[in-house]
This record gives sequence, C-alpha cells and structure tokens, in this order.
Amino acid sequence: MSNPFVRIVEPLDPKQPLKKFFNLSKLKDERYARLPFSIRVLLEAAIRNCDEFLVKTGDVENILNWKVMQHKSVEVPFKPARVILQDFTGVPAVVDFAAMRDAVKKLGGDPEKINPICPADLVIDHSIQVDFNRRSDSLQKNQDLEFERNKERFEFLKWGSQAFKNMRIIPPGSGIIHQVNLEYLARVVMDQDGYYYPDSVVGTDSHTTMIDGLGVLGWGVGGIEAEAVMLGQPISMVLPEVVGYKLLGNPQPLVTSTDIVLTITKHLRQVGVVGKFVEFFGPGVAQLSIADRATIANMCPEYGATAAYFPVDDISIGYLIQTGRDKEKVTCTQRYLETVGMLRDFKNSSQDPDFTQVVELDLNTVVPCCSGPKRPQDKVAVSDMKKDFETCLGAKQGFKGFQIAPNRHNSTVKFNFEGCDFELAHGSVVIAAITSCTNTSNPSVMLGAGLLAKKAVEAGLTVKPYVKTSLSPGSGVVTYYLRESGVMSYLSQLGFDVVGYGCMTCIGNSGPLPESVVEAITQGDLVAVGVLSGNRNFEGRVHPNTRANYLASPPLVIAYAIAGTIRIDFEKEPLGINASGEKIFLKDIWPTRNEIQAVERQFVIPGMFKEVYQKIETVNKSWNALDAPSDKLYTWNPHSTYIKSPPFFDGLTLALQTPKTIEDAYVLLSFGDSVTTDHISPAGNIARNSPAARYLTSRGLTPREFNSYGSRRGNDAVMARGTFANIRLVNKFIDKQGPQTVHFPSGEILDVFDAAERYKQAGHPLIVLAGKEYGAGSSRDWAAKGPFLLGVKAVLAESYERIHRSNLVGMGVIPLQYLPGEDAGTLGLTGRERYTIIIPEKLTPQMKVQIKLDTGKTFHAVMRFDTDVELTYFHNGGILNYMIRKMAS
Repeated sequence: MSNPFVRIVEPLDPKQPLKKFFNLSKLKDERYARLPFSIRVLLEAAIRNCDEFLVKTGDVENILNWKVMQHKSVEVPFKPARVILQDFTGVPAVVDFAAMRDAVKKLGGDPEKINPICPADLVIDHSIQVDFNRRSDSLQKNQDLEFERNKERFEFLKWGSQAFKNMRIIPPGSGIIHQVNLEYLARVVMDQDGYYYPDSVVGTDSHTTMIDGLGVLGWGVGGIEAEAVMLGQPISMVLPEVVGYKLLGNPQPLVTSTDIVLTITKHLRQVGVVGKFVEFFGPGVAQLSIADRATIANMCPEYGATAAYFPVDDISIGYLIQTGRDKEKVTCTQRYLETVGMLRDFKNSSQDPDFTQVVELDLNTVVPCCSGPKRPQDKVAVSDMKKDFETCLGAKQGFKGFQIAPNRHNSTVKFNFEGCDFELAHGSVVIAAITSCTNTSNPSVMLGAGLLAKKAVEAGLTVKPYVKTSLSPGSGVVTYYLRESGVMSYLSQLGFDVVGYGCMTCIGNSGPLPESVVEAITQGDLVAVGVLSGNRNFEGRVHPNTRANYLASPPLVIAYAIAGTIRIDFEKEPLGINASGEKIFLKDIWPTRNEIQAVERQFVIPGMFKEVYQKIETVNKSWNALDAPSDKLYTWNPHSTYIKSPPFFDGLTLALQTPKTIEDAYVLLSFGDSVTTDHISPAGNIARNSPAARYLTSRGLTPREFNSYGSRRGNDAVMARGTFANIRLVNKFIDKQGPQTVHFPSGEILDVFDAAERYKQAGHPLIVLAGKEYGAGSSRDWAAKGPFLLGVKAVLAESYERIHRSNLVGMGVIPLQYLPGEDAGTLGLTGRERYTIIIPEKLTPQMKVQIKLDTGKTFHAVMRFDTDVELTYFHNGGILNYMIRKMAS
C-alpha cells in the first residue's frame, strides 16, 4: 500500500530546495493530538522506514488507538536515525563486524556488505583510569598510561574507522559519550536524504537515554542489537505503555538536579516502569534546564524504563543556541517542530497527552539526598545518612546490610600515610569522585561544587591526603567554564584536579588505593566508603575495597571528602575545624541557587562549545600518530590478548537448524534478586587468582599488564573466563560471596568458568536460575555472550531488565520467565535438579513451555521471545547469524 503519511510542505529554510517530511498530523484527527510525544516520534520513525508497519497494524485507526493496541503486542519496526557507541562496547562490536566479514566471505557473499548503513559515532571514554590524582600533571599522566595500555585496541578502532563507511571515532580525551552527544552530536531534527524527520538514536551504553532530556528519543541496546541496526535491521519492539510523570512546583534553594533524579529513581522503581516509556510533563518541567532534564533522563536505566522523554520546548531550542549549534539549522528545527505540532509548551495543560498512567512529583518536596550503599534506587535523605549507615552496619547481609557484629561498629585501625598517622573506621570515605555523565554535563552542579570548594578553602578546610579525590569532566567545555569562572584552583587545592575525560570511577576505573589504606581496611574488615556523583553503585563496581558506595551531587561529594566519613549529621556536626579553632558547618559554605545561576549566565557561553568541538576529532596527538592497517578484512594477530576472532560463527552454514529440546541440563548458578550485568560480566579489575588471570599469565603477562575486563572485551578467551567472576557474586550453592559454584557430578567447589568447562567436556547443557530484575545495569553484551560461551542454553528468572533480555535473545540463549505468582521457592526448586526444557517445533511469541525435572516434577514457564522477529533470530541462533545469512544470500 502507498504511504498515506507523506506530504510536501513549503521550504522551512528559503535557501534550501523543497523538502518532504513524514507526519501523522496530516490526518487532522484530534486523537493525534492526544498521542504522547514519544509515541509520535516512535511512529514517525516506524512509518518513515517501513511501509509494512501500516499493513501489519491493519489501518490508520489502529495506530491512533495506541492505548488499545499496546495491549495487543503490536510490533513496531523502529529504525533509529543514528547509533552511538563507546569503546568498551564498541570494540566487541567492531570485532564482530570484522569476524562477520570473514564469515560472509566464507559463505560466498560480499564481505563489504557488512558495513554501517546509518551514521555511527564511537566515543572512546571508558579506557582511562584514575592512576594518578592530586597532582597538576594527573591528566597527562593518566592519558599517557591509557595509550600505553590500550594502544592495540585503539589501533584496531582506527582500522575500523577506515575500513567501514559511516563510522566516526571520537578520540580518547574528548569527553564522555553522552555529554558529547548532548553538546555536539545530537541534531534534534534530521535534515537528510531530502527529508526532515525527528532525530532518534540507540546506543551500546544503557545511559544513552540521557539524550531524551533534549527531546531526542533514544535508549540503550545491547551491542549485538546495535550491530544489527547498523546493518539496516530495524529494532522490533512491542508498542510500549507510556507513564506520564507530572512535575509540579519549584525545587527548594538547596536542592540539586541530583537530588531530584535520586528521588524520581526511587519513586519509579516503586511504581514499576520496566519495559515502558516515561514522558515528563507539567509546569514543573519548565523550571528545569536541559542539563537538569538530561540528568533525570540519564538515570532511566536505574528506574528500569526504556526511555525517559522530555519533548522539545523553547528551553531546548535555547540550549541548541547556547551550545553553539548553527543558527540557521536551529531556526529550521524550530519551524519544523512547530509545523508538525511537536514543539511543547509545558505550561499549557491543553497540550497534555493521554498516558497509560499518570504519577506526580511536587519538586518542592524534594530534599538533599544520596543513594546507597549498594543500589541507586535506595535513596537516603542527607539528614538521615549517619543513622541509616549505622543501621546498615548491623543489618543482615543484603542490599541494605553488612552484618557487622555490634561490638565492632566502632572499630578503628591506625595507619601511616606519607609519614603521618591517621585512623580509619567503618564509614570512612576513601574515594570521593566527581565523575560520570549523570552530573558532569550539568553546569549548575559543577559550578555549585566549584563555589563550595572556593568557600571551603577560604574557610580553612582541607581533605585528608589519603582520600582518593578526582574530577573527570564530561567534556572539555566543563574544564573551560570551571577555569574561566575562577573555581578550578580551589577544586585543585582540595584534591579535585582534572584526572581525565571519561567515565572513570563510575565504571570501576578508580585505579588503586594507597597500600596502607588497603591494609588498614583489610586488617579491620572495615566497611570503607566511596562517594561519587555517578549513576551506579552496585557491589564490586566502584572499587574492590569500598563495600559501601553512595551516589551524591558534586557539592556533596566534596562535603563528604572534607568530613572524611559518611557518619556525620551535617545539621548538627561541623565539616571540620579550621586553624583558628572555628567550627565550619556545611550550611556556612553551601552556595545559593542565585550565586550559581549568576556564574553560569556569565561563563557558560556558545563560544566555549564551538572552540572545543571544532577540533574534537584532531586534538589528540597520540591518536593522530597511531598507524592502523587499511585492509577491508582484518588480519588477526594470533598472539594478541586484546583482539581475537570470536568463535560465534565457527561452522555456520546457510541452512537453518531446528531448535532442539534442552535435555537434562545442570544448573550452573542459582541467584536471588537484582543480579546485575556487573555480577555477570564485571568491567573492573582482573583478580590475580581468577581464571582470566591464569590465562593472561600463561600468555606471558604480569599482573601489572592485566588491565581490566572492560578493556579485554575484544578477546573472548578472557571474557569467557571473566563471566560470573565478580568478587561480590552471591550464589545460593555457596555459603559466601565469591565467583564459585558447585560442580554437581563431582561435588567439588570450583571457579565458575572451570565448572562450566567440566560440564562442556562431558556434553552437559547448562541453565541459570535467578530472581527478579535479572540483568539490571549496563547494556553489556558480554553478559549474554559470556554465558553463551560457557554453555548456558537458558536462564529461568522471575523478571528481566529490558536490555539484558534482548541481549540473551541476540545470542540465542532462551530467556524463560516463571508464571505469575511462581518462583523457585513456590515450586520447591533447589537448583540441584536436572532440567529438561521442551522446545516445540512451532513457536509463537511469549508461549508457555513445559519444564520437566529429573525428580518427576513438571511445571511451565513463559519463553520470553516477545516478537516474531525475535523468534526468527532464535531460529538462526542469534541476531548476528541471521544478519550473516542475510548478507551472504
């Protein structure tokens, strides 16, 4: 059928030829005006890219009756305008592309068909660590070490930028992917191929949602799914429910955007928004800057939604101008949005769409807060922090407990650092990091931190020298305005020197703590603390020696660094006592909102953005000097421990193989709730006694050369051994934390990889049992690739986080879900049984399958292939196999 949604309009820019654009509003149907703005963008993209969508849904009536259709599992073929990647997920994507070219060639196809069709930008921001801090040359030292460690990976990426069309690499040292996207890459409206249409993006990092704050619909997908999108495959998703989040009132003077997002995160976790869109509306939105909105959208994965959308309004248009975008293009963007009815006025309630559900937050009720000690949704008011931590000390081991005996709550350990004596206790702050895309993109909180540092220094306060302090801005623009406003020198005096441009502490690249500090923590078995302005604080993520980690705004990070402990009541206890014996309280140095806004107006200007970004691709001399091969097929180095051709396509043929019943599978691991992708595939340190360490040692490497799991994602031999290698893993088969399990045929307790190898050699398939929210956290494709390589055929869980379920589908691992009201406990499953999962010949989305145990028990579970497209991937053994067969034929 012809597409009824195309129309010709007068040129939005008189200097340009006549342009066409797709727009549902042509129907002049009042129901269009009731569609959530996020759904309008989704449908525009579906219709623009795929006429078949209209046929599948039946007719126009069905599209406009979206609230009815969302309950009928209508598949939307969403083709985003762009893809963004970071290096930890980008390296394995380019490795897969290189291996796919080899596979297509072997099957007789044209290997150069494996090439991104849509624009793909890869920002290198995950490789740098805080090895050096508290010194003026920290930035250069860390960057030099980054290149020394990662030269081979960087050369490989540079090869990819030359071998593949439409792939642009933003070199290391430029900034954090999401801030670069917000300040530079995002278009808001695309002007391409003779059409105007809304910008949209998917990325291989879960916090891609940050761009939703600017009105660009975007979310994180697994690297596997992103590769398929780059090759022209649409993302098939079920038409989502949309929760309207109404913001009212004004924030209190002492409240930051961090406090707001931590409050929203806890609220929406309680509401339950997994698999849904959240769209913000109400007069309170108009009180938020784009940076504030981006902060709220950034933590969308932490409250579990797919997207957290703020429609474009006049403030969004003003941000485009502030960040130095071309004025003519901004004018054209505004005219397009006005013409198609997609420019929002949050103060006009007549524009409020219909939502599946509406929840509200009065911004005036938000108070300063942190989140922790182990999950981002566990919000704690700053006024309650001391009491809450002390309660956690004695509470049972869990998300809010450390199970420290009452007689040890006040234990202390003395130690010497750089010739001076100090003392650590439970709650002592040993890491304080202003880091992460969540906050470092926001001038109000960054300048707020700078002004607080200025007042602290002037009041005579200091930070103890053993506290590992760091500042890693999201882009060079942040450094620019901190320096120009005069606050950078004060941050440096408190130890918050710029240590690099990247995620750093937020993803576990904290670097080492001083040996004397580690010895004191270990000797006293202390619950030491990290405080960071990040978005994730899952166990084992920030640093192996900080068992408690709290998310906080940048000003609060500095405050806790000065205090040196989390066990402080800021209202009653002083931050410190200066040389004059004067008690200095937090309220004495906290900057007012008016002070911050005055500095922001003066120093955050368009010229800064233009100056930084016009040279972003050429400013790094070390990157420019890299010599990369120019061949279209990659020449694999058999001696490399970083880049290795993966075994995913070994033996692949054009013919499909019918999926078979999984017979007599052993359970590799049995988990409770909230097992994260950090637990499944850690990104941080490679422990010296781990299977991955043993492998690297056998290849002639020393522990100093191990680097991190994140940097080794181009090598499947390392990553398979790193699967389930998190030191904080809690496996029900073992009575202590650690990356081990029981090998049931022998009864031995082994490292997870070693147990999986024994099962594989004996020909036994494996499954994993889990509770709620399995796979929460980062969009880490290795959290699916790793289990696949270990021989895991299926996971049986109570619920899944969206991206991880998609990644399992992408690798051909079956995501099974208990029926409502059932779980391992109600079914009496111990995990020591053997499981036969009956796979029928004819499969349908979300069908129930029978599971038989060797004990004679039988029950049913839902096979979470949610769409027909996902079933097609499963029949092919995964997305990448499907794409290879498609390209080869």
